[in-house]
Order: sequence, then structure tokens, then C-alpha cells
Amino acid sequence: MTKPTLTKNQSLVLEVLESHRNPLSAYSILEQLADAGLRAPPQVYRALEKLIGYGLIHKLESINSYVACQHHHCGSHQVTSFAICDSCKRVSEIVNTEFEDTLHGLAEQSGLTPTHSAIEIHGTCAACSRK
Repeated sequence: MTKPTLTKNQSLVLEVLESHRNPLSAYSILEQLADAGLRAPPQVYRALEKLIGYGLIHKLESINSYVACQHHHCGSHQVTSFAICDSCKRVSEIVNTEFEDTLHGLAEQSGLTPTHSAIEIHGTCAACSRK
């Protein structure tokens, strides 16, 4: 897939997400981009939706936040999994084709043709466990 041409707002939102190791809410992104001219939530939400569509970012539904994609070929995977530390909020994106095949096999056994799945696993990361 060729890299999409991003609008100014999309580029700004992507830069903010890529510069943070932890997920950000849309309103956190808006606060950080106020000086850059983004003043209204719809501007951020439109940019977020397009970036999701391009496979450049992900929405973490369980915490209503967004993260930059950590893998270059994410769009080729139908299952996206995340390990989310509830202590430090660090997110790791997991790519496992064996898990993807198993999950899709289970869906197909239920009569469903899967198109996309997102799995969010919450817990405590190794660094926080040692504290």
C-alpha cells in the first residue's frame, strides 16, 4: 500500500500520537493542537477517522483513546491485539498470525465471515510488576 497523502490536520494528529508512548483521548489531542489551529472536536475526530482508515492509528475502545500503529503492515492483518498496562498505560501492539487464524476459524465455525477484530488485553506490565 502506498503512503496516503495526509491533510494538515491529519498530519498534526498523527505527529502528536507518534510522539507519545501512551494512548491519548481525542480531547487530549485537541488540547495539544490548539496552538496549531485545531479548535473544535470535529476537526480532530475527522482526522482520527481518516487515520484509522489508512491503518496509521488504532482506537482502543476499552479506554476510548488512540495510539499510533506500531507495525508497518498492520493493514494486512484482520486481527489487531493490544496489551494495555493498567498502571502505566503503556500499550504494546501484538501481531500473531497463528492467533489470527485460530480466531477466524472460530468465527467461521459460528457462521461468521470475519472482516476485522480488535482484542484488548488489560493487566500489569513487567516493569510495573517489579515496582
